[in-house]
Amino acid sequence: MYQFDVEKTGRLSPGNHILIGSIFMLTGLGLVTLYSASYAFGQRFFGDGLYFISRQLMLGAAGMLLFFLASRIRLEILRKCIKLLVIGTIILCILTFVPGIGVKKNGASRWIGIGSWTYQPSEMVKLVLPLYLAHIFDKKQNAINSFASGVLPPVLITALFFILIYSQNNFSTAVFVAVNALVIFFLAGVKLRYFFAAIVMLLPLSGLLILTREHRLLRLVNFIWPDMDPQGAGFQVRASLLTIMSGGPLGKGIGQGTRKIASVPEIHSDFIFSSFAEESGFLGVVFLFALFGVFAFQGYRAGLRAETTFRRLLAYGMVTMVISQALLNVAVVSGSLPATGVPLPFFSAGGSSLAATLLMAGLIVNVSSHNRDSALEEAPYHIREEGLNVR
Repeated sequence: MYQFDVEKTGRLSPGNHILIGSIFMLTGLGLVTLYSASYAFGQRFFGDGLYFISRQLMLGAAGMLLFFLASRIRLEILRKCIKLLVIGTIILCILTFVPGIGVKKNGASRWIGIGSWTYQPSEMVKLVLPLYLAHIFDKKQNAINSFASGVLPPVLITALFFILIYSQNNFSTAVFVAVNALVIFFLAGVKLRYFFAAIVMLLPLSGLLILTREHRLLRLVNFIWPDMDPQGAGFQVRASLLTIMSGGPLGKGIGQGTRKIASVPEIHSDFIFSSFAEESGFLGVVFLFALFGVFAFQGYRAGLRAETTFRRLLAYGMVTMVISQALLNVAVVSGSLPATGVPLPFFSAGGSSLAATLLMAGLIVNVSSHNRDSALEEAPYHIREEGLNVR
């Protein structure tokens, strides 16, 4: 007779409360910052200062629903849908190239048009790829040392997503997704010699991909020599730095920032951190980092305590995806890395990003919860099938 402690089903541990609290605070702070950063831009170009925040609120409400569902769904059920999720995400990425469906902006085919709305499938990849990798590495634990049966299948899926996103003229996101996938490969126990082989192949390929596009080369050159083109390629980052520094220790106050009005292009999107820094100052930035730190600590702690390989890799993968994206965005906005098109999680305008982030956060909470599924996933198959009778 198998017995499992499932009396805590539906209850939240103190760690869960802290994790959920950090997620809600990041979401709320992001909405307030977006409202402040986007009002002047929306008023100027769309005749409605609430243009961006109203859309973000609607999609944020949908994202919160997805967050709740992701935090409560039995992960065994979700695993049965992974093949469909991967295939569906691949199809969505391909649809960006279909005339009449795909939307092209500034030479990039990254979006699908849905009436007056657009959806960016690469944001879905950030969710689905770690989910797939956690599933496949858990399934192939006994074959992890075999390249053909244990390593090659996830390599091929990762490479396919990289090619699709790169073909959308979204090099930075393609590299970002691939690097995060490699982190999961490492945590799953893939042999180091495969990483060395990948580095030998990918470094020259990355250099070639950068050199073959003028805007990528300009970004790299401007990062190395910031004063080369201060009014051209380097204008956005220089303006962002000045905006961040103008905040001082305490900031100008929420809604009181002035440089957001016309100084930093697209400040409501990828450069929203500079608006936040101007209005909240150094102390506000420290508080923001603390929130992300709490989110990361509780998420990694959930992965460390997970009862299965799938849950462990899922938590690590999702937390790493969110935190590395936040760090990359801040590094770009502060001039520490060449400019990329990676948004700040919970903050940047764009429902695709917010929905994907809240879905990932929901799955992290799911792993962190000590519930009925955690116990049943370790049980023999016939016990899992009779889970309703398990006490």
